Amino acid sequence: MKTEDLRIMTPDQLAENLLNLKKEQFNLRFQAATGQVEKTHRAGEIRKDIARIKTVLRSRQATA
Repeated sequence: MKTEDLRIMTPDQLAENLLNLKKEQFNLRFQAATGQVEKTHRAGEIRKDIARIKTVLRSRQATA
């Protein structure tokens, strides 16, 4: 997910996207604990996407 795409989204869309990513992150952690994870690289991607969303939300709060 690119930062330009995130800046276009509304705060509600960002919050929904953040929630979905956190759910996916939890599921990947659960799969890793049971040894069933297939896409090991996805965990890092999700973590970075969550950070990007939080950065965009925080920058909008700072300018408001």
